[in-house]
Amino acid sequence: MRATDSWLPLFPLKTVLFPDGVLPLKVFEARYIDMVRECMKDNVPFGVVLIKSGQEVGAAAEPEEVGCLAHITGWDMETLGVMMLRTQGGERFRIRETRVLPDQRLEARVDLIAPDSTVPTSDIHVTCAKTLKMVIDDVNAKGRVERGSDFISPFSQPIRLDSASWVANRWCEILPIPLKARQKLLELLDVESRLSIIHQYLVQHQIV
Repeated sequence: MRATDSWLPLFPLKTVLFPDGVLPLKVFEARYIDMVRECMKDNVPFGVVLIKSGQEVGAAAEPEEVGCLAHITGWDMETLGVMMLRTQGGERFRIRETRVLPDQRLEARVDLIAPDSTVPTSDIHVTCAKTLKMVIDDVNAKGRVERGSDFISPFSQPIRLDSASWVANRWCEILPIPLKARQKLLELLDVESRLSIIHQYLVQHQIV
């Protein structure tokens, strides 16, 4: 892990962001609009963390220990006071300490978790990748039919089916599993274990 002593602004949400994942956000609370503006001004990410207890609005929520950096890739404000963000997941991190600002925003000092290591291609990887490609192609085709040129794919580009980490993380995002289970998958440091759990789920539910 790589430590950083600077304070990372946190966005506690009822969602789990994975590395290279695409996360659209609708930001309307003044404190988070201010946070986003500061991040864009300084060209830095913020941290997305799953809420362990509490709510997205009001008093600062208690976050899970592991989260993911969110890099802002686009934004719009068609309605005054409502900012539409498009973000993409970066490195994972583990919280060392937190502090609550006067406006109830959370900040943390974190240790960055090293990216998943590259592993040899396995039969499980190939099976999960082939099925994922069919899902991506189907989602993108339906999206283009329904929205035409306004369609934006919910999957990060480029498509990296040769990467066990990329394949595992995309499945972690789209499977209909509880948030706590998704969080546990995010926390796994062994990509082969993460992919194996995904493959087991796909087999049990007759998806592959």
